[in-house]
Amino acid sequence: MNLNITGHHVEVTPAIRDYVTGKLDRVIRHFDNVTSVGVILSVEKLRQKAEVTVHVRGKDIHVESEDSDMYAAIDALTDKLDRQVLKYKTKAADHGHDSLKNHVAES
Repeated sequence: MNLNITGHHVEVTPAIRDYVTGKLDRVIRHFDNVTSVGVILSVEKLRQKAEVTVHVRGKDIHVESEDSDMYAAIDALTDKLDRQVLKYKTKAADHGHDSLKNHVAES
């Protein structure tokens, strides 16, 4: 997995890099098909914004989060990403099983 963390108007310190990596590893550990992950951390006035794009086979999952604290924005981002990943996994799993059920029912 290729992880790219960039900062717009904010310096990506080793502490922030480790925090983001730790949070994303928990979410992506359940996923085998991740090819790359792009994280953008930005600051606009008093808004701290975190964005992530997870490239998986067949789809890109994009999530954004804003907060007054960068760490809180990262936490909210990982929660949203976790929900999106679970949604993608259940859709992929259901899709395969539905076609099998329909085929058996028609026979």
